[in-house]
Amino acid sequence: MLKLFYAPGACSRASHIALEEAGAAYERHLVDFSKTEQRSPDYLKLNPKGRVPALATDRGILTETPAILAFIAQTHPKAKLAPLDDAFAFARVQAFNSYLCATVHVAHAHRMRGNRWADDPAALEAMKKKVPETVGACFDLIERDMLAGPWVMGADYTVADSYLFTIAQWIGHDGVDIKKFAKVWDHHQRMLARPAVQRVLAAEGDWIGG
Repeated sequence: MLKLFYAPGACSRASHIALEEAGAAYERHLVDFSKTEQRSPDYLKLNPKGRVPALATDRGILTETPAILAFIAQTHPKAKLAPLDDAFAFARVQAFNSYLCATVHVAHAHRMRGNRWADDPAALEAMKKKVPETVGACFDLIERDMLAGPWVMGADYTVADSYLFTIAQWIGHDGVDIKKFAKVWDHHQRMLARPAVQRVLAAEGDWIGG
């Protein structure tokens, strides 16, 4: 059985939602960041990166949200969470998820985790002040050029939707008003109406992390 290692409200929420949407048989294992369990020896043996998500499979551990989302879609094809029979369309899903992972999440992280890049207090403060601009620019691009609507890829729901929903939940704390982006806001409301999302929010206590 699959085992998802997650923290409430973190980027692992995207994989949590995808597992529910897929109807997967899985167990969830809480990694308590308030107790720094992500840095515990036991967890670091499982995932040396010290982050979530991690997905334990019968072939080993997977990390990184885009990889886990692709794995869930490919191992549960009946759920139709990605266009698996169309290489170009599947690559577009991967491109969107990679943008969220490599660009949007990194821009967001400059608010709380600037010490990954600098130690100087002035530099850390400058990074925090820049976050509304950089995160806002990311969502402006998503709104304008990347979110087809009503779902990320258009008419069909995919794993990209759970990822966008997860990161969009953070941006209010980044000083960005999600309601400025009409398509993103509509997408967010559509996601909240999905039973799988409601189950995950209930399980995670509807906590928003990042």
